[in-house]
Amino acid sequence: MPFSIKKDFLTDELKNLVQSLSKEYPLNLNGTGKSLCFEKIESADCRYSCLNNGNGYTIRYSRLSAAARGIASALTGVECSESTPFKRLGIMLDVSRGMVMKVEHLKKWFRRLALSGYNVVMLYTEDVYELPDEPFFGRFRGAYSAEEIRELDSCAKKLGIELVGCIQTLGHMEQVLRWKTVYRNISDTAQELLAGEEKTYRLIEKMIRFWSENLTSRRIHIGMDETQDLGRGKYLNLNGYRNPFWIFNQHLRRVNEICQKEGLSPMSWSDMYFRFGNPDHQYYEWEKPLSKEVMAQVPENISLVYWDYYHTRQEVYENMIRRHREQGFEPVVASGLWTWSTLWYDHPHSIQTVPPCISACRKESVQELFFTMWGDDGAYCDFDSALFGIVNAAELSYGADEQLFAKRFEAICRADYTGAAAAAEFCNLLFNAALMIWDDPLMGIYFDEMVKRDGENFVPSAIRKCEELRSSIAPYLSECEAGNISHLNNILLLLQKKIEFRRDFKTAYAEKNPVLLNVIAEEKIPELIELAKRFNRSFREQFLNCSKPFGLDRIQLRNGGLIARLEETILRIREFLCGTTKSIPELEQPDTGSLNNISTSYANISTGSVNRW
Repeated sequence: MPFSIKKDFLTDELKNLVQSLSKEYPLNLNGTGKSLCFEKIESADCRYSCLNNGNGYTIRYSRLSAAARGIASALTGVECSESTPFKRLGIMLDVSRGMVMKVEHLKKWFRRLALSGYNVVMLYTEDVYELPDEPFFGRFRGAYSAEEIRELDSCAKKLGIELVGCIQTLGHMEQVLRWKTVYRNISDTAQELLAGEEKTYRLIEKMIRFWSENLTSRRIHIGMDETQDLGRGKYLNLNGYRNPFWIFNQHLRRVNEICQKEGLSPMSWSDMYFRFGNPDHQYYEWEKPLSKEVMAQVPENISLVYWDYYHTRQEVYENMIRRHREQGFEPVVASGLWTWSTLWYDHPHSIQTVPPCISACRKESVQELFFTMWGDDGAYCDFDSALFGIVNAAELSYGADEQLFAKRFEAICRADYTGAAAAAEFCNLLFNAALMIWDDPLMGIYFDEMVKRDGENFVPSAIRKCEELRSSIAPYLSECEAGNISHLNNILLLLQKKIEFRRDFKTAYAEKNPVLLNVIAEEKIPELIELAKRFNRSFREQFLNCSKPFGLDRIQLRNGGLIARLEETILRIREFLCGTTKSIPELEQPDTGSLNNISTSYANISTGSVNRW
């Protein structure tokens, strides 16, 4: 249903909002359609009402983000009144782990985020932005140019969204420091910059200036998290041992000075201060007293960001929020929509952790909340599938009627809710489907661990779940606006056949059954190879639909490695059957009886050796 909006009755910011949304949604300035009118109201909260005016809808709104969400309600065709206590509600999108979203696709996301009611987007960019005279910074990584960032900033502003740079200025810099001949003089460890070195601060100054010059926002996230190895590499060789907390503070002061010089207000993850501040060096600790001396070192102008993607009890979040306030800091809170280490958005996990975090933030009157979407282990998630979680988190943040979620999701994402909801159950299949797919076919490291963890029921249960989910999504294979469901179907086919193969392979070899081994080599593995090729093709399609090509190489190498190892398995079975070899040594390894003995990353299941790639 198209809506007509009288241009002369709009403020400049509303004109920009409507014009930006009209590129994809049926909104016409001085055109045909039902009437859509706007009235500004005074309110401390972000609130709006969408009311039927007899010939369309009137949206009464307090802020631009509320007006955008009101438009979504009108597109949905419902009357409602909603509010959120959060002055800033946003997402943080990780574009540093192998997925650098294209500018045009980000603009599409911005429209969906605005209609959902978000007003902040943080781009987590460790090194994926271009710096003058630094050709190795972001090399082969899809780095954004200054022009691209300015284009994104302009689009975001028109939609009422603050685009914020989110970088790293100490740890998590391994992508840069890998170029050892270029950056060896500013490297402490393989992941951390060398604190106290003037060349380090010259680079950081370039990094911060990039965001200051190309974004309207005067805020920047400087990272500084998970730096437990600080001062234990080259720094130790140059300076001897110094308290890591002292090093951290000295470094933070220098970075803070650079931010102030560039007119930016920094925010930093809070975990290291909490680790330094309690005797057990634990982040999520609210019983033991924090060192007043430690917390007194935090510069007053820095905002601390409390991140927590794991807890399922509201009181945990409440305690940590109070813990920050007890130290004199009003926290920004970061929850997580689970996109990391999964091929599809992990709604089952997210729905356990996001609602209690939102409830705690509401109860404790937190002013800023955002949801992170990380890309750990290669960013192989179909990130569009996370739109289901993005809209859901906004509904919870606005205290919306749950009955409206389906309608609003369809209006915002232009996707079928039933299909998206069925697909969102993917991560209920097993702990990590990607690792099962890439599990080495001869060694079966991950398969064996899952059997040990879940027992004899693991295989039949996983196969049954694959079949049930494939049946549920079958009517929606053409859907691709909130995740490519045809690609998900290819994932499920490959996953099911891979599990069946490993079960049959182990059984046939244990029984020394030549007939079954021959069937596996000549029929089952060739079928599996074809499914792996199909998965590789659909992964490429969905990846390039939203992302620059950099990072695709990493996943194609994994898929190609899987195919090569499946072909090797055929050869090994043939050699065993014809007597060329007396055994398949990988299947002769003694049972260690270990449980949960591996970390969930590709490097730890693809080979029995240490894989640093």
